[in-house]
Formats: sequence, C-alpha cells, structure tokens
Amino acid sequence: MNAPPLLATGDPALLEDLLRLAAAASTPVETARTVDRALRLWPRAPLVVLGTDLQGFLRGSDPPPHPRFVVVGRPESPPAAGGAAPMLLPRDESALAGMLARAGTARPAAPSVSVVGGRGGAGASILCVALALAAGRSGRSAALIDADPFGCGPDLYLGQSVEPKQQTGWHDLVERRGRVHWRDLGEGLPGTAGVSVLTWARDPGRPRSPLPADAARAALASARYGTDLVVADLPRWLGAAGTALLNRSDLALLVVPAEVPAVVAAHALVPRLRKEAPQVRAVVRGASGELTADVVARSLGVPLAADLPAEPRLERLLAAGRVPADHPRSPLARFSDHLVSSLLAEAAR
Repeated sequence: MNAPPLLATGDPALLEDLLRLAAAASTPVETARTVDRALRLWPRAPLVVLGTDLQGFLRGSDPPPHPRFVVVGRPESPPAAGGAAPMLLPRDESALAGMLARAGTARPAAPSVSVVGGRGGAGASILCVALALAAGRSGRSAALIDADPFGCGPDLYLGQSVEPKQQTGWHDLVERRGRVHWRDLGEGLPGTAGVSVLTWARDPGRPRSPLPADAARAALASARYGTDLVVADLPRWLGAAGTALLNRSDLALLVVPAEVPAVVAAHALVPRLRKEAPQVRAVVRGASGELTADVVARSLGVPLAADLPAEPRLERLLAAGRVPADHPRSPLARFSDHLVSSLLAEAAR
C-alpha cells in the first residue's frame, strides 16, 4: 500500500488547518510534530507539507532531496532563512487541498473527453452514454459529467427513472466547499454498473441554472482521479463551465448530423472549440449521397473521428426507454469501444 502524504509541523493551530484540508481532499495523512519523526517518514511520503516552524530545524538536519515538498505557513509566520517562499493559509488553501488529493491516490489522471452537438438533437448525449458504457464493457469505471442544465440528463438514457427522487447532484456540489473525492459521492450518483453520472436531480422544487466554472473544475479534478475515464456532455452555448471542461479535456468531439443546416450550425462552433480544446474531431451521423462524412469534416475544417451510419435499432431502443449503444454490432458501440481503448492505452503509457 502506498504511504500517505506527510504533514510536519509543531504548531497545533497550523496542524489543525492542514488536517482540515486533508479531510476536505478525502486524503489520509501521517503527521510529525518533531524533526526526528519527520525524518523517519520523509523518504516514503509521496508529498511532504512542512510548517515554517520546523523548516529551519529540518534544514539543519540535512534531509535527502524530496521530489514533492512544500513549506506552509501563515502571513504572520516568521519566514525561515533561505528556500522558496512558503504557501500561505488561508490564501493557498485550494491549491494545497488539490496537491493533497493528487498525492493521496496512486492512479494517474484519467483521460477526459468533451462532447458537444453541432446542433440541438445531434446525438451528443447518446455518444456520451456510449463512451461511458464502452469503459464499463472494458472493466473500467467512467464518470459522465452533465454540464447542460437544460437537457434531459444522460442518466435518463441509462434507464434511470423520470420521476423526481433523492440523489446526489450538482445542487449538492455547487454549495460544497473544498475538494470532494469521487468515491465519497458513493451510491448517491445515478448510473449503472461502472458508470456514474453527475447531473441535476429531476426535482421541480430545485430550479436549474448554469454551472459556475469552479464547480465544473472541481468535479472534473475529482472524477479524473477517481475513475478511469471522464466524459463531459456540454451544451452548445458552452458557458463558463463548458469552457473550463474543454480546457482540461484531452479530446473534444463535435457531433454533426449529415444535413446542410446542421453543418452550418456546427461551423459556428468550430473556432471556439479550436480555441479552448487541445484537439477537436468530428463525429458525423447518417451521411449519405454527396454529403459524405469526409465532405462534412472538410467543410468544417476538423479531422474526422467517425462516420456513423443511421441506426434504426438505436432509435427503437430510445423510443422504448432502453439503454442505447450497448450491442456489439452497433456502429456507435464499436466506435466507442475503439476510441475508449485508444484513450486508455495512451493514458497508460
């Protein structure tokens, strides 16, 4: 088992603050109130958080170099001679909580894919569900982040009830301070085996509104260190939260039906997607005749990720309220399996 991060300080008030941040980050830690104990735990700790009160004493003991080592104090703390400027509480609490959370997990950050429709009803949410299900079929876990407050919610396509019910959702996280580990959300999130969905509770008493960017960033960070794949379902208007998710995605997929009006609508999104995402690819649905998938992709100036034929069976499943894209002969399922396999393999390198 990996060792936890080390908090080293003899200042009781500072230690209390550091323990509070570790709890907010859902990260177990070891503590050292003396230099001798800090030196014993030093070599195996993935992160050392050292109080300014012990900094000078520890330097005099000539500890071995540590790859992840930060000094923490308060504005009124007397600075120790030499070394980099310390992180200060409460100013740097958010950054320190993030460092503790990342150090408290052995897994690397999961790949993240953002999906946006070229027009309304393009099938972006269905693709999101298909990608998440593909991760489940490969024995991995997936987080599906719904960033569109005015959509039906991708959990509906996974067979969740349309009736209002108690569940964990954005309403809980937007009001919550500090970092939350994805595993702590537990069974409160809707979804299926291997797939958890962060969306809005379908409760008429809870009006929906656009997400704050901070909430989107915090949820994505937690999901990337708590699951194997993150899929974000974005609204066409993006907003602050959608932009934050795009900025941190490894890939953005633009879903475009092969229709002239859809291509024209999607064309307006391309400059923004290119600006915010590291790479953008087109997923073209239902191409036929002269308006082929290659023609659509070239007209958008975006590389083609997939040419998906029309799937009458998919429409029948949706109409019946059944889970889509979970059949091995489904072109959407095959594309999702291939893309997810590639993303996971690249992340493992």
